[in-house]
Amino acid sequence: MSLLTAKEIMEIIPHRQPFMLIDTVEELTPGIRAAAKKCVSYNEPFFQGHFPGEPVMPGVLIIEALAQTGAVAILSLEENKGKTAYFAAIQSAKFKRKVIPGDVLVLETEIVKQKGPMGIGKAVASVDGEVAVTAELTFAIS
Repeated sequence: MSLLTAKEIMEIIPHRQPFMLIDTVEELTPGIRAAAKKCVSYNEPFFQGHFPGEPVMPGVLIIEALAQTGAVAILSLEENKGKTAYFAAIQSAKFKRKVIPGDVLVLETEIVKQKGPMGIGKAVASVDGEVAVTAELTFAIS
């Protein structure tokens, strides 16, 4: 059972289809951590061209899904309601496994540092317990 549905997530972050890349939030500690899921379907629009005959979720979209997960954590704080979290930097991104249709992508982002409107999140995406992507995401809240 999820903690937040897609409709409830859209009350926290401004993303909409086709760019909403998380389906549910499973865990949430406002300002500290969020864990979400993305059920990767062959019907995703990016699979039409990435890659015909061998559909692979683009790594940049996995990073975006991790960022959206972190945005749920940071924007669920009362003082950040109605704001937007923007990318400021991506560090140490490592892609370790392909994500394909049928995979359930587990997205975890922990806010490890925040000073004023800037912050850093440590992010991990996995499938069936196997790490697919890791990254350090820097954000700016506006």
